[in-house]
Amino acid sequence: AFDTARLGSWDSSLLTFLLQGMSYCEANGLEFRDEGLPETVAGLLVLARAVPEKHLESDEPKPSFVARLGTKGMAVYDDALVSVGFVGEIAESFAGFVGRRVRIRWRDFWVVVQSNGAGALPIVTLISFLMGLIIAFLGAVVLRRFGAGYYVSYLVGYGMLREMAALMTGIIMAGRTGAAFAAELGSMKITEEIDAYTTLGLSPVDHLVLPRVLGLFVMMPLLTIYAMFVGIAGGLLVAVTVLDLTVIQFMGGLLAPVTLSDALLGVFKGSIFGMIIGIAGCMRGMQTGSDAGAVGRSATSAVVTGITLIIMANAIIDWIATLVGV
Repeated sequence: AFDTARLGSWDSSLLTFLLQGMSYCEANGLEFRDEGLPETVAGLLVLARAVPEKHLESDEPKPSFVARLGTKGMAVYDDALVSVGFVGEIAESFAGFVGRRVRIRWRDFWVVVQSNGAGALPIVTLISFLMGLIIAFLGAVVLRRFGAGYYVSYLVGYGMLREMAALMTGIIMAGRTGAAFAAELGSMKITEEIDAYTTLGLSPVDHLVLPRVLGLFVMMPLLTIYAMFVGIAGGLLVAVTVLDLTVIQFMGGLLAPVTLSDALLGVFKGSIFGMIIGIAGCMRGMQTGSDAGAVGRSATSAVVTGITLIIMANAIIDWIATLVGV
């Protein structure tokens, strides 16, 4: 029993002391009586003892490596099914647009064109110029050993036209535009603007997704062509300053072996990459959850998905081009 006649104010330290005493009595087989304690203190003790202790370690066994691998595989499979369904919705919307059954907001389309055209030129210029410099420097170091520095122009032209211009532009736009698409649509998803479209009987794919995908699909080939010229300019700078080639010699070594099909292949890659970036960014944005970090995760996922698919598509296109002799 307790004598609390002279007990004035008390705080949580009293409850902690009493709980420690109760635990000591239970451990040593003694009886703990709460007689004499204020009713509020006794009630809090009952509540404190009624809540079970939380164990940091779960009693359930951890899943094996095979189980975790299977779970990841099923998640990838489910995500692939969702992606195929989303691509089908975009294809249906595009078919309706071609058949004039679906109308898009041209204002949104031109905003995408402007932001991914003139707005993307500074970063595309910088990266493409540096890529041309790097390719030319590597070629100069190797080819000069064999007295074949003249062929650095062919290396720069072939590399930029077929591969690096489209690939680097795609990676840049995946990080720049893919994340922006995901963040924009994710914010609209959280603020229930997309639900408002559905409530009004309007398709979010028709009004939000299709203009973005079309705008990027149109601008990526143009950015790729621009990146080709800028990359070649970077290679020209190295050829003139390091290899002492003239501009005429560089252009002669560039135009003789490089064909129009090389440039067209790069432009084709750019259009495919633009479509991939637009679809990946919009899809992740439409899948945004409702918690505080959902928009950030969607933007990150859009970038990772876009870059991964771009590299895979580039490998597939190169393999097919090699088979057909392009």
